Order: sequence, then structure tokens, then C-alpha cells
Amino acid sequence: MITGGKSFVSSPPAFSNDAKRLLVCTGKTVSIFSTSTGLQTSELVGHSSLVTSVIVVPASTPGSTVLCFCWTSSSDGTIKYWDFAAPELMRTIDIRFPVHSMVIPSLFSQRTRSDKNLSDLFAYVYTEDVKQKGELQSFSCGQIRKCNLTKSRLVGGVTLAETTKPGSMTISPSGKYIGIYERRKLRIWEIPGDDSENVAYKKVRLHHTKSLTTLAFHPTERIAAAGDATGRILLWRGVGNGAFSNGGKLINRGTNGDVEDRPGVRGDDDADSCTTWHWHSSEVNVLFFSSDGAYLYSGGKEGVLVAWQLDTGKKKFLPRIGSQLLHFINSSDPSLACISCADNRIHLLRMPLMEILRSISGIKLPGSFSEMSDGFGLGTVINYTAGLIAVPTENCRVQFYSLFDDREISEVQICQRNHHPGDIITVKVNLVALSSDCSTMITVEIRLPEEGIGSLVSLKFWSWHSQNKTFSLSTIVYEPHREAEISSIAFRSTSSMAVSSSYGGDFKANFTFQFIYCIVTRIASLSLKDSLPKVPFGRTKPMTAAAFSSDGTVLAVAADKVITLWDPDTNILVSVIGDSLQPITTLLFVGKSKYLVSASQGSNPQVTIWNMATLTTCWSYWLHAEALTCSMNNSSFAVLARSMSPISMQSDHTASPSADGVILFFDVENPVPLSAWFVSKVLGFSPYRWETVLLTAAKTNAFCIGRSMAEGGELSFVQSSPKLNENSEESKTAEVLAYINSAHEYVLFNPYDAQSDKLSISGPRNFGNPEETESFGYASIYGELPVFSLAMDQTPLPSIQSEKTWKTIFSGPSHSLPPLPKLCSEFLESLLERRPTVVE
Repeated sequence: MITGGKSFVSSPPAFSNDAKRLLVCTGKTVSIFSTSTGLQTSELVGHSSLVTSVIVVPASTPGSTVLCFCWTSSSDGTIKYWDFAAPELMRTIDIRFPVHSMVIPSLFSQRTRSDKNLSDLFAYVYTEDVKQKGELQSFSCGQIRKCNLTKSRLVGGVTLAETTKPGSMTISPSGKYIGIYERRKLRIWEIPGDDSENVAYKKVRLHHTKSLTTLAFHPTERIAAAGDATGRILLWRGVGNGAFSNGGKLINRGTNGDVEDRPGVRGDDDADSCTTWHWHSSEVNVLFFSSDGAYLYSGGKEGVLVAWQLDTGKKKFLPRIGSQLLHFINSSDPSLACISCADNRIHLLRMPLMEILRSISGIKLPGSFSEMSDGFGLGTVINYTAGLIAVPTENCRVQFYSLFDDREISEVQICQRNHHPGDIITVKVNLVALSSDCSTMITVEIRLPEEGIGSLVSLKFWSWHSQNKTFSLSTIVYEPHREAEISSIAFRSTSSMAVSSSYGGDFKANFTFQFIYCIVTRIASLSLKDSLPKVPFGRTKPMTAAAFSSDGTVLAVAADKVITLWDPDTNILVSVIGDSLQPITTLLFVGKSKYLVSASQGSNPQVTIWNMATLTTCWSYWLHAEALTCSMNNSSFAVLARSMSPISMQSDHTASPSADGVILFFDVENPVPLSAWFVSKVLGFSPYRWETVLLTAAKTNAFCIGRSMAEGGELSFVQSSPKLNENSEESKTAEVLAYINSAHEYVLFNPYDAQSDKLSISGPRNFGNPEETESFGYASIYGELPVFSLAMDQTPLPSIQSEKTWKTIFSGPSHSLPPLPKLCSEFLESLLERRPTVVE
């Protein structure tokens, strides 16, 4: 079993001490990436649930040997200590409570690390606890507890705070303060220098009129910054001068007496002043002070990183990041930082210029566009041959992701659209289709009407260029089916043909992808009425699905509740079969066999097997099929069925509320499934006997219409990769089954083997070389010098017009373009023809 598609941005990452590696929380593991290449070098495997924090142990003194140890916490209730250079698990602490956030103040305190008498190491964890409310009701709450990492236990009787739900904690760069935000107030605690199990904590509270969303501490001064849900940033100066005083002597200037002397401070809050900045249009997600404390970085849904000069309030921007910002992390190298974005991408930045050096990209997460009206958001597309998935994303893009490498391959901009959270989505990539050899891509782009007018459907054809490793646009067809929306696209494997069907009652065939969209249409209203007058079929019947047979001789098109069979070469109607209870949404031919599988949805969903030799029904099931896939080599297919009641099966076959759907694996000639897997929200699944599945379904009405995590999932057979372990049975299998849930997490497994959890990759997957070459001196600033040859170049000068540099000098963001005199001179020079000089 191979899993992938994890989120890179669920928790803040952490830099290593030398800033050469970035530790990223990815699901149940911690992935380690090289900051110089952006490639994964290793991973830490050991947690059984989501990893919620990673903390790198800093070097003891400057210039000492770089330490490669870290602490991690997880919602499985454990804290682990790792040597991430090996990588090797050193220690495990079980606290029996799910941990949502963790800080270790003494790791950041220089005076604590230099004091050798303090042997115990303490961590503060934000845990989730379940309390009883009466005899039958219970509720979840958050608690900040203290954990003795040296003695591997929680400190009894020490609970700093109890909140309505668990959240995140923030620690000051000096390790002296920790704080949380809850609704409209901040709670800040001072950690004593001689931290032990029995100490008293000083704390302050700061209040605001809006809900707070983030918190940051100044590295050297007593300044706290917080962002709220309206986009405002608040700066409290002199925080805790009264509560955190040292021997009665205030550390910072200012008093806590008269209200007039404390502008902006509410009530009796312990602060000297409070200043408000406002630039963001929505909630602030990111706040972080620079290492020298001169700048404050902020970010939110706008996809813009803002650098505020603390003394003057002046701003500098990094625009057009393209997604909502979630985390900002500094490194020990003042010229390197990173930001995590909501599109599952981490950008490495060159500071203080705020330039993006490179990006670490995971599979794009579902966005708001998937929650649009019916008929939208048809999900990801899985290519059988290449093992790629095409993911329609926000901002009208399509991301190509490798299933076996768990890595982004490329991204194609379907139409131009800048990220702005306030804009109403008016254009969406509704449908994506790939040919079997990935040489051609077809996309359907829909422009939604404004005030009832102005809708437009565009059919685009894209050609793959092996040199550039990307797709380029070759043809655009506007309104290919008049004003009707396109329901499906099917490729013919034996020739350059693709068919698009529409809800307007017609289908059209394309014969030349790169140049022109040649239309061969059969609305079939007259021909069908003349030949088959008893069939209720006409011009108004929507055509909802299409599929070619493996040899390309038969084209099946679903027309509402019936299936029409066509000769694709002559475009002649051959036959009409079936009359299902609900409209048919999916058609697939099973490998090279004579069988056709159809799936319908509605109040009476059904999966039906058709015999093309006799044009009759073989067998059917009453299932709500969320996804359907057929093998290319065998007479087998798989169905992802949605369940209405969340169920799962334990080892003793008892139900528990964690499964959301079921994957059924059939042989086309046998109505009894060969295997069945229950799938759950956490991408877990286990094989069970079909009798157990039927029994559970009968008790819970499992396969009826309803919302579940299986909704929005995809299922497809994928050609087996040569990277699979050659010693395993899976290497003998020509194909594996890929399941992708609605959160874009995926799993690859062998459906022909009951022990599918043994599927593995031979060697490390997607791991780069950890040995990085380091540049010094001139090369570290300006790059390597070109190699010049002393031999005279005998190549004659070209007599043709020089390269038109003006094509590129005008590209780029407007604030980065050269001045107008520079542009004009370059443009005029590019128009002049260079001629060789002949010396007599």
C-alpha cells in the first residue's frame, strides 16, 4: 500500500540549525526537504496520527557542531524525540491526550541552556480532553498542560489554562513568554528562568473588541502583536510591566497608572500603549517579527506578504503569491525564510528582499470552487498509463501530480485569473480529460452568467511538449454545443478522436486535435423516431456520458435513461439498449471484454452490467456509485459506493462510526465481489468479506444517498510502476488501484491481493541527495562564472535579424519593470539588424 497527497501546511514547519533543511509536518510523518533544491531527502515515520508540531533542538553555543535532533507531537497522544540526520527515533513519551500544539521554552532560553544544574526539560502542550456533562452527554475542551520530557510524564496538578476548544500556542523567540488567543482576548504567561515542577506563573490578559486570529512576540522587547478577523493588527507595547516586573523595577519605560498615559489600552490591561494598523481586507493569519525586531510580517487571504517597519509603520509588499497565507517561519540564516500557503505550497524566500527562491508543492487542496452549483467540480482525473492525476485548482489552473513519486510535475494556466478573496468566481474549469498517452488534454471552461446573461462555454485543446514538459494551447472552440453545458469527454485509444456529449441532447466528435474541431453531429431525433418509435428518446434528452470500447469500434452514449450504441467511423446509430430508473451518469467498457458498466444516480441509484453480444442486462446492484473504474487488462472493475450512515468494521466485525464508504472489487461475470474495503475520513481502509458488508449495509442502510467522505472521491486503475518492490507480489501485477478522497489524499494498493498493505516502493521515494554543494565568496553572491575558451570562435556571425529581446523585457510585474528610457532603447535596438564587419 502506498499513500500520498498529504497536506504540507497543516502545521508550521521548522528549519534545521544550519538552515539547509526544512522539516514539514505531512500527515502522520515529518518530511525533510533540502532548502537548496526543494527536494525531499528523508522522512520521520513513527506517529500513528496527525503530527501537529515539530521543534528543532538548537545548537548549544554558536559555532559548535550542528545538532540534528527534534521533538514532535501528534494527535495520537505521544511526543517523540528524533535524530533527523539518521533518521532514527530516539525516544517516545505517551501522555494519553491528543496534542494540538507544543512549545519547549527552555530550548530557546540561552540562560537555561548555559545552566548545567537544570537537568529537567519541560514542554507545554495544548491538549484535547473530553469531559462529561451529565450521564449521557460529553463535550471536548482544550487544556494547556506541563510535561516533564526528562521523566517522560505529565506534571500533575499543573494546568495553565482551560479553553472551550484546543488551539495553538505561541512562544517568544527568547523562550520567556508563551501565549494563546481565545475569542477577543490574549493570555500571556511568563516562564520562570528556574522552571521546575512546582513554580508559580505570572500572567496577563489583553482584550479586544473583535475575534483574534493570530499572535506574535517581539524578539527583544516586551511587545505583543495580534491580528483580528477584520484585518486589523494590534501592537501592545510594554506588556506586563506591572505583572512581569523584576524586583519592583520596570524593564521598559512607561507607567500603568492613568488611562490617558496608556493610549489605546482597554480597561486595566497591563500594557503601556496599543497601536492599530489596518491594511488587510480580511482576517490576518500570519504575524511574525524579524530576527532583529525591526519589521513585522503579516499575511492573510489576499495572498500578499506585508512587511511593516515597526518604528514608522511603512509597508513593503510581496504580491501575487496566489493563495491564502497560513504560516511564516524565520531561519538561523537571516537571508532565508519560508511561508506556507493554503494551496499546499511552501515558498522559500530570500530576505529581506522578499523574493521567492523556490517552492515545495504538494497536491492542491480542494477550494471554494468545488462548492458551487450542481454539475460543477467533477473532481480529479487519473491517467492510467503515466500514473498522473490532473487536479483542477483555484485560479483556473490544472495541476499534474505523480502518484508514484508523490510530487508535482507541472501546472497549466487554463485562463488568466489573479487570486483575490473578495472576487466572486465567474470562470471555472469544469472538466478535464487526458488521452491515454498524455499527448492531448481537453478542458472545458465555463464563464458564469452575470445577472442572468453573458454565459460562455469554451472547449480547449492542449498539446504536450516533451521539451518544455508542459501543455500548450492549440485550439479553442466557443459554444461547442450551442449554449448547453458539456457533460463528458471520451478519447478513442485507436485514433485521434475524442467525443464530447452535452446536456443539450447531442454529441460531437473531434478528429484533429491540434488544428480544427471537426463536428460530426447526430441529434438523432428523427432517425431514432423513425427506426424505434417506441423508444422515448428525442431532442430534449440530455446526453450525460460517453465511452469507447477498447478496440474503438463501438461508441456508447448515455441519453438520459437509455444507452445508444454508435459506429464512430460512420456515425450511424447501431442500437439502443436499457431503460434505467434514473439518468445514467457513467459509462465504461470493461477491458477487452464484451461487457459495459453503467451507473445512475438519483432516488434509485443503480450499477448495471450489460452484455454487448446479446444487448441484455447481466446483473445489477442498488448502489450509489460515487466513482467507477474498469481494468484495461482484465475483466474486472471497481466501484466506490457512498454510505449514508458512517460505519466501519473492527476485527470482530462490529460497527463503529468511522467509515464513510466502501470500495467493491468485482469480476464482471460474477455478481459477488472479490474484495471489499471500507474507507474512512483518515484515508484508512481494511478488507472484509462481502457477507459482512451486506449485513452491515442492511442494518444501517449504508449504500443509499447521503453525504460522506466518499463523496467527491475518485477511483481508477493505474498501470503498475517499475519502481515497485521487485521481491513483492505486486511487481507481477500489471496494474494497481488508486483511490483519492475528497481531501485529495490518495492510496495505491493491489486489489488482486488480500494483503494489499504490503505494496511498497523499492528504495526511498522522491528523496534527493542530502549532500549539497556549498558556494563561497563571489559564487555565493553572483553565481558561478561562465567558462571561457581561449580558442578563437570561427563560427561566422549570423546575418539574420537578432533575437527579439523585446518579447521578454515587457514581461513581469509592473513594479519590477525597468524605467521607460531603458525599455525604449532595448526595443529600438532589437529592431536593428546586426551585420558582420568584414576587415580587409
